[in-house]
Amino acid sequence: NPIPEDSVPSTVVAVINVRDRDSGENGEVSCKMDGNLPFRLETSSENTYKLIIASALDRENVSAYNITITATDRGSPPLSSRTELVLEVSDVN
Repeated sequence: NPIPEDSVPSTVVAVINVRDRDSGENGEVSCKMDGNLPFRLETSSENTYKLIIASALDRENVSAYNITITATDRGSPPLSSRTELVLEVSDVN
C-alpha cells in the first residue's frame, strides 16, 4: 500500500521478521538499511525490526523509494542476505 506523503515521522510503515535456523552466534542476526533515506530501521523484538519514517516525505520530489535491507549473522565467516522493498508515496492535496 502507498504511504501518504503527510505521514508523520515515527510512523511504522513495515515490520520485518528475520530468521536464521543456525544455533549460537551463527543464528544471531542483525539488519541494516542501505543508503541515505528518510526512514530508519529499529529493533522491535528478537528477530523483528520496524521500518519507520524518519523525516517528512514529499511525493512531488520522490514518488517511490527502493529500500535495501541486509541481514547479517554473527557466524565466522558472517553470511548475509539482502532484500529490496519498494515503498510508493501517495499524493495528498
